Amino acid sequence: MLEDVSKILVPVDFSENSQKILMEGQLLAEKLQAKLAVVFVVQSIDDYSGFFVPHMPLAQFEEELLDGAKKKMKSFLAENLKGATCESAVLAGDVAEEILAYAKRGGAGMIVMGTPGYKGLEKVLFGSVAEQVVKNAPCPVLTINPYK
Repeated sequence: MLEDVSKILVPVDFSENSQKILMEGQLLAEKLQAKLAVVFVVQSIDDYSGFFVPHMPLAQFEEELLDGAKKKMKSFLAENLKGATCESAVLAGDVAEEILAYAKRGGAGMIVMGTPGYKGLEKVLFGSVAEQVVKNAPCPVLTINPYK
């Protein structure tokens, strides 16, 4: 099954933990001679519209978030991949749904992602992206606990 993996998808959030996950994904891609794809998902602003009202129009705010995330993705990859090539994307929407859709669209043979740091009430309120991806992924998912 692993010999059929031609692309590994690594979702990141630009945290220190996602640096560790990206390194593991890159090592695995090298060992399997697979392509590496890295995605970041800007959580849809619509999900938070009941909590606050930004001073600028919502569409402009989301566009600025996407632009900032694209710049951050470029610097994040330059700092962490040290010249290695990969495909990358910055998406907007529900984080788990966008990761799953990208995996299906892009033909990912495996997803490598971190386990959540949420516990107790936080997990109840925010859920687990990793859990949703594991349950619904079109391919194997390797979860890594970055705290160990």
